[in-house]
Amino acid sequence: MSSVKPQILIIEPFYGGSHKQLIDTLVECLNLTNYELFSLPAKKWHWRARTSALYFSQLIPSDHNYKVLFTSSVLSLSELIGVRPDLIACRKIVYFHENQLVYPVREVKTRDCQYGFNEILSCLAADIVLFNSNFNRTSFLDNVQPFLNVPPDFKLKNIREKIENKCEVLYFPIKFNALTNNRRIVDVKLNADVNLGQDCLHLIWPHRWEHDKNPDLLVEVLLELSNRQANFKVTICGESYQEVPKAFEGIREKLGSKLINYGHLSREEYIKSLLAGDIVISTASHEFYGVSMLEATYCGCYPIAPNRLVYPEIYPKQNLYSTKKSLIKMLYNWCRSPEHFRRHRVQFFESFTFEKYSAEHLVSKYLDKMGISVVDFD
Repeated sequence: MSSVKPQILIIEPFYGGSHKQLIDTLVECLNLTNYELFSLPAKKWHWRARTSALYFSQLIPSDHNYKVLFTSSVLSLSELIGVRPDLIACRKIVYFHENQLVYPVREVKTRDCQYGFNEILSCLAADIVLFNSNFNRTSFLDNVQPFLNVPPDFKLKNIREKIENKCEVLYFPIKFNALTNNRRIVDVKLNADVNLGQDCLHLIWPHRWEHDKNPDLLVEVLLELSNRQANFKVTICGESYQEVPKAFEGIREKLGSKLINYGHLSREEYIKSLLAGDIVISTASHEFYGVSMLEATYCGCYPIAPNRLVYPEIYPKQNLYSTKKSLIKMLYNWCRSPEHFRRHRVQFFESFTFEKYSAEHLVSKYLDKMGISVVDFD
C-alpha cells in the first residue's frame, strides 16, 4: 500500500446529478494516489448546505499533505476553514453549479437568506471561484450587494469587489463521447429529405421534478397542444428527489398514449430516449447551464428554451421563446409539419458547435486551476 499522501482534497456534499458528473469526470484524469474524495449522497440539499462543513471537518484527516481543496458551493467553505484551520494553506477552489442569490422561491417571505450568505462567505474564503456560465457569474455578482442590504441595522460594503477578482467562468465539461458512438445528427441529415409527414414528433423534457424547472408550464403547454389535436408523443423524465409535482397529477390520463415515458430512467434508457427524440424542451425558471439540454442536443434533439437565464448564452435566438403563447405556437407549427421541422433541424446542427462544452476541451483547464497536469483522459 502506497505511503504517499494525496495532495488534492475533493469535497462534494451533494454527490449526485451534475455535481457527481463533474467530480467523476475530473478524477478520471487524476492519479488514484493523488486525490481523496469526501462526499454525501444527493439528498436533503438544505441539510447538506447547513451541516456538511461540520460533518466533513470530523472526517478529513488531521495528518495530511493537501495542497488543493476543490468543492462545490453547497459546502460552507468558511465554516470548514474556521473549524479546520490546517486547511487554510490549500489552494481553495469553489465551483458554482448554481447560486442561491437568485433562486426563485415560491414566496419571497419564505426565502432563507442564510444559504446566500454562506455562498458569499465561501467566496471570501476561497482563492478561486469558478462558475459554470457567464450568466451564473453575473447573476451572482450583481446580487451580492442587494443580498447584503437585507440586514436592517447595518450595511456591508465593498464585498463584491473582493469576490469579483477571484471569479472565472469554466463551462461544465460534458463527456459527449460517452453518450453515443453514432451521433443522431448523422441520421438527422440522412433523413432530411425523406417524407416523414405521417410521423409525429417526439418531445423530451429531461429535467428535475422540482418547481424551479417549472413543470406547471410544461403541462399547460402539452395539454394545449393536445386540445389543438397536435400530433406528438412526449417523454417526461429526470430525477425526482421529493414529491411528484402537483402539475403532474393525472397527467397520464390527460395525455393518454401521447405520454410514452414518464419517470426517472436509467442512464442507458435515458440516452435511448434522447436518441429517439426530436425536440428537447426547457421550461426552467432557474437554470445556470443545462447539462441535460446539451446532452439531448448532442443526441440530435432540437433545443427549445426560454429567452433568458443561461440559454441566450448557449443557443441561437431562433431556439428561444419569450412567452407560453410563443412556445405553444412554435411547437404546434413544428408538430403540424414534421418534414419541414427536420429540414430546419439540419440547418441548426450545421452551425452549432459542441467543442467548447466538451470534457476533452475543458478538463485540462480545470486541472490547470488545481495546479496539476492531465495524467490520462479518455
